[in-house]
Amino acid sequence: MRKAKIFYKEEEAGVLAQLDDGTFIFRYHDSWMADNNKMGISLTLPKTQKEYHSKYLFPFFYNMLPEGSNKQVVCKHMRIDSNDYFGLLMTTAKTDIIGAIRVIKMEQES
Repeated sequence: MRKAKIFYKEEEAGVLAQLDDGTFIFRYHDSWMADNNKMGISLTLPKTQKEYHSKYLFPFFYNMLPEGSNKQVVCKHMRIDSNDYFGLLMTTAKTDIIGAIRVIKMEQES
């Protein structure tokens, strides 16, 4: 399993995970849910207590990925498989983004 922290305007909003079977889960942190002033990170991922599940990387996160020649350069330089969308997201969305969302890889727990 691979996990990433999802930040909204420098505050940690939740966790995105790719399970060993390739599916994805997104969940807001309880502290984010408890604060009525915090909004959902996306219209397609409204603020809720339930976990979101998907067979594919959620469209909101997929649309943050580089495309075309930019994707090719990043994949070659960082040695990422061009079909590893989660790996590409964790590599590019930690700093090189437009908007309020950042994706920071979580280290494996022993």
